[in-house]
Amino acid sequence: MTGSLLTAAEVAELLGVPTSWVYQQSRAGRIPTVTLGRYRRYRREAIEAWLERLEAPVRGGRPYASSLR
Repeated sequence: MTGSLLTAAEVAELLGVPTSWVYQQSRAGRIPTVTLGRYRRYRREAIEAWLERLEAPVRGGRPYASSLR
């Protein structure tokens, strides 16, 4: 396995969210995890790939802010 495993606290810091949110998303199966017995860890590469999949493409070529006028 390449790369290091992160804790929920490290993932929370990386994403700028509370640690409790990371735990909730993990239990719901929305964040990729590695289960080690009763512990959950997160591969940095898997979290980064997950974030890329979440990014929505801009439709119509117009930035979102300009449509608010």
